[in-house]
Amino acid sequence: MKSLIKLDAGLSRRSFLGGCGACAAGLAAGSGLTASGYAAAALQPDLLPKAKAKVRLVFSYSPSDGPIWPNIGYDFEKRKNEILKQFAADCPEIEFLPAVAHEVADAKRILEGDAEVAGYLVYLLGLGWADVPDTIAASGRPTIYADNLYGGSGKFLISYAKARRNMQQATDRSKAWRVAGVSSRDPKDIAAAANCLVAIEKLRHSTVLLIGRSPGPEVEAIQSVFGTKVIPLDFAPLNQLYQAADKEKARKWAERWIKEAEKVIEPSRLELEKSGAMYLAMSELMKQHQAQAITINCLGGFYGGKITAYPCMGFFQLNNDGLVGACEADLRSTLTMLAITYLTGRPGYISDPVIDTSTNQIIYAHCVAPNRVFGPGGPANPYHIRSHSEDRKGACVRSLMPLDQMTSTLEFDPARRQVIFHQAKAVANVDEDMACRTKLAAEVKGDIDKLLGYWDQWGWHRVTVYGDIKRPIQNLASLMGFELIEEA
Repeated sequence: MKSLIKLDAGLSRRSFLGGCGACAAGLAAGSGLTASGYAAAALQPDLLPKAKAKVRLVFSYSPSDGPIWPNIGYDFEKRKNEILKQFAADCPEIEFLPAVAHEVADAKRILEGDAEVAGYLVYLLGLGWADVPDTIAASGRPTIYADNLYGGSGKFLISYAKARRNMQQATDRSKAWRVAGVSSRDPKDIAAAANCLVAIEKLRHSTVLLIGRSPGPEVEAIQSVFGTKVIPLDFAPLNQLYQAADKEKARKWAERWIKEAEKVIEPSRLELEKSGAMYLAMSELMKQHQAQAITINCLGGFYGGKITAYPCMGFFQLNNDGLVGACEADLRSTLTMLAITYLTGRPGYISDPVIDTSTNQIIYAHCVAPNRVFGPGGPANPYHIRSHSEDRKGACVRSLMPLDQMTSTLEFDPARRQVIFHQAKAVANVDEDMACRTKLAAEVKGDIDKLLGYWDQWGWHRVTVYGDIKRPIQNLASLMGFELIEEA
C-alpha cells in the first residue's frame, strides 16, 4: 500500500495570502500555489468567480500635532503607504478604496457613497476617541476593526468590546453588527481577516444547481443571506446530457480513475464508464448555468430509477478540481462546502458521522470524499474504488486520507444565522464492510459528551475540511452576522 501523506495541515494566516478565495490555501501543504496557479489547477477555471472584492479601507486617527499615541509628530502618511503596500501583496483579490475619517461626520459621508463595497476595514492608526468604527459597524455592513499597536489600541479595545457585546446580545441576528477584530503586530493576520470578505463576495456571485428535489424555504434563506443563486432542476436535463455524453470521453475518465486508484474492488469497467458519462453530464450542466456547485438527490434518484448511474465519482472529481459536488440534494451542506472552498482553497466533504465514546473518536463516514484534501495543486492521497455498501451497486471512492492532522467540521445554517463547529485529529482510515466506504476516524478535540448534544437540531450531516480553520471561521461568521456554536 502506498504510504499515507503526513503533512502539517494547520491552516495558518500565511495560508490565506493568496486571497481568502479558492487560491488561498494553495500556499499551504507545500504546494506553492499562487492565485493564478489555482485557476490553472482547476479543471473548469472559467466557472470560478473572478470579480475582485471592493473593500473600503478607512484610516481613523487624530492628527499628531500634539501629545498623542503613538507619539507627537507620528508620520501617519508613511504608515498608510506601508499598509497599502502590504495589502497589495497579501490580498490580490481585493481592491482597496482608501479613505480617512477623523470624526463621525467623515464616517457618515463615507457610508453614503459606498453601495458597491463588499465591506469595510477600519484601521485605527492613532488614538482618536471619535466613534468612527461604531458608526461604520452600525450600518450593518461587514466590518473589520484593525489596531495599529500602540496607536489605536485604546479605541480598538473599547469599540471592539462594544461590537462583540452587540453581536452576542442581538435577539434578531439579521440586525446584529457584523464585526471581526484583529489586534496583532503581524500584518498577515489583518490580511487574513480582510480576505474573508473575498469569500463573502464570491458566494454572492455563485450559483448552485439543485437536482431532483423541490426547493424549500431554505432556498430563500440562502439567496437572502449568502446572495447565492439556487437553480432547481428535475432529473430530465441531467439525463438528457447523460444519454448524449461522449462515450470515448467517458471511457477516458474511467481509465483515469482506474489508473490513479490504488485498487478497484467491486465496480466493473462498464460501471465506471457510466460514472464517467454522469460526470460529463454534470459538468456540462454546470457550464450551461455557470454554476460553481451541484447537489443531486442521488439516493432518491437512483433508488427510484430516475437516474441510472450514481454521481459519486463525478462529485469526487469536482471536489478535487476546486468546484463543489455535494450529496443528497443537501443545500445547507453544499453552501458550507462552497464557503469552505472559497475561504481555504480546500475541499470539504459531507459525512454521516458515527461516534465511538470508547476511543474518544468521531468517524466521518460517506461515499464521496476527495483525495486532494489540500486543494487542487496539493498532494494526492491513495484511494480505492468501491461499490456502495448499502446496495452493493454503482461506483464510489474510499479515500485513504492523511493522518495526524487537525480537521475542522462545521455546518452553516443561513435561516438561523448560525454555524456549528468542532475539531478532531485524524488518526485512522477505518476499513469495515459496513455503512459508507470512506470512514475517517478522528480524536475529538474537546468534550465528546457535549458532541452528542446538537444532532436533533442540526441533522446528521456535517462538512469536514483539513486544517485548523477555527479563526478564519470565527471571522467569517462574525462578518456574516452568524453565531458560532462550538459543539465539542
